[in-house]
Amino acid sequence: MHSNAQPSDKLYNPKNNRVPCASSLCQAVSTGQNYNCDTPNDQCDYEVQYADLGSSLGVLLSDYFPLRLTNSSLLQPRIAFGCGYDQKYLGPHSPPDTAGILGLGRGKASILSQLRTLGITKNVVGHCFSRVEGGFLFFGDRLLPPSGITWTPMLRGSSDTLYSSGPAELLFGGKPTGIRALKLIFDSGSSYTYFNAQVYKSILDLVRKDLSGKPLKDAPEEKALPVCWKTAKPIKSIFDVKSFFKPLTINFTNAKNVKLQLAPEDYLILTKDGNVCLGILNGGEQGLENFNVIGDIFMQDRVVVYDNERQQIGWFSTNCNRLPNVDREYNEGFSQPYAAYFGILEEHCPATYASKKTKLFTK
Repeated sequence: MHSNAQPSDKLYNPKNNRVPCASSLCQAVSTGQNYNCDTPNDQCDYEVQYADLGSSLGVLLSDYFPLRLTNSSLLQPRIAFGCGYDQKYLGPHSPPDTAGILGLGRGKASILSQLRTLGITKNVVGHCFSRVEGGFLFFGDRLLPPSGITWTPMLRGSSDTLYSSGPAELLFGGKPTGIRALKLIFDSGSSYTYFNAQVYKSILDLVRKDLSGKPLKDAPEEKALPVCWKTAKPIKSIFDVKSFFKPLTINFTNAKNVKLQLAPEDYLILTKDGNVCLGILNGGEQGLENFNVIGDIFMQDRVVVYDNERQQIGWFSTNCNRLPNVDREYNEGFSQPYAAYFGILEEHCPATYASKKTKLFTK
């Protein structure tokens, strides 16, 4: 499939705010490309390829972004972002509609790295995706409880821009599957989870074998995702069929008792036609080769934290429908002055500023 990704609302209007190609941020987004800057004041062109086979071609700009801090004060730092004029998606399955992509990686051009350089926040970012809809995103560590977070070390020597961990083994229904030594990339930019072809086939075989004799049949007519099932009547909720599926567990073997527990609702998707589909895809068909990517579907209703200060990734289950009240719920005093909750608030954001309608394509 070939499609052009278009924003759902009005386009951003640049106003003499291009980042010059001589900027270090331009060099950062040009990594791996032929970086040319014959005239220092020329505009900074970029092209970004994403793991899900999406891409963006555009120009690097900078503008004021309103940031709501946890003490309710408001900052408006000037941050560079990509204004894409040619978005494409070449994957076999259409991605969800998006207004843009927010770069939260470890690269120098990510919004997180820029905020750290400006001294606004620690090099920590976290998000919480609600199973219903919505959620929240935060920079800094002020929204983290003092205990109860499961941590796994980031892999050393991995790509500068990726959040990866491992090795890990996979359990199905609490039992070993023989799938081990997995290296995993945590990618909030991927809606689904992708395993390499061999691991994907093993998981699919396990699920199908376990469904034998149960009132679920293959639904090849469902085109939302590659593998789907149906019952005699349309399924109204994943919880109606949850008992037919076993939980998955990712056990990180580089630390003691570090597990990512995944109930059936964490890897299944309900379609509008009342079928249920596997939210785990074959990464080999996406050109991911041997990479294994943990996507949003595995992150629902848990805070996932990327702590670049301590080089670790953590998570804990919570209600993602509301922002926690730090002092009331965690009953702790925090001395960290640079922890920011990222709230792009339109009432504080003039039309000429970047708002949540802005197309964000930074690494």
